[in-house]
Amino acid sequence: MVNIRSLDPSASPLDYYGYELRRLREEAGLSQSQLGDILFCTGSLVGQIETARKVPTREFSERVDAALMTGGFFSRLVGLVLKSQLPSWFRPYVELEGKAAYVYSFQAQLVDGLLQTEGYARAVLAAGFENDIDGLVAGRMERQRILEREKPPLLWVVMSEAVLRQEVGGRQVMRDQLAHLLRMQGHRWIKIQLLPFGVGAHGGQMGSFNLLRFADEPDLVYTEDFVQGHMTVDSDAFRQGSLRYDHLQAAALSVEDSSALITRVMEEHYGEQPEPGGSALA
Repeated sequence: MVNIRSLDPSASPLDYYGYELRRLREEAGLSQSQLGDILFCTGSLVGQIETARKVPTREFSERVDAALMTGGFFSRLVGLVLKSQLPSWFRPYVELEGKAAYVYSFQAQLVDGLLQTEGYARAVLAAGFENDIDGLVAGRMERQRILEREKPPLLWVVMSEAVLRQEVGGRQVMRDQLAHLLRMQGHRWIKIQLLPFGVGAHGGQMGSFNLLRFADEPDLVYTEDFVQGHMTVDSDAFRQGSLRYDHLQAAALSVEDSSALITRVMEEHYGEQPEPGGSALA
């Protein structure tokens, strides 16, 4: 039976998306199953999106625009929908991150969110006891689109070597994640440095933090605890954060040596390993 749950289009971007999808589908004289056939998906999926029970992907939105000839309406709307899936306390940071000219990040335990693969992000979010994992993963992937802009921010990430060796999501997920870091390292506006264990005590032991620099707005420091994030544009706090970051960057391996370490860990820890019987496990 077709789900006819009514939506309030003003309730959220997701509700508005579902409301408009249903309205325009019905105007086109198509059933959910018929539209699903055109979009190469199930009618059930169309129904779930129309009732705001599932978050649409960007690919789905582009196909809907082509099928219903909506002039890119859903492709534009989906960005707002996906951002709305992020925690409410995190959205102000994401808005500012999208305007930054420079993003400097120190990560003590995890790959920076802008560099995470979908599999890695899913494992991280699942470990945090989150409810709507699909929506949160989609929101995180959407956030990464700032790196695809014609003029993206310069992203400079310093990560502890522990990030490479902490297995998140299984060996294949980690191998894919490290391979992704190597690919991203190839972009001229992305730099990744590793802080090796041999450094010993360092200025990042208190936890991860980000610094955002802008062309025409106050610079800010961003930190997180297990509940929410914290931002400040206090100039003294930014100065202290910058000094801490500079010391971490100076102590880290060069970009080239960091790539070599990523490659070595990827092969030694997450490459193919023989089973006791002799065959290999990916």
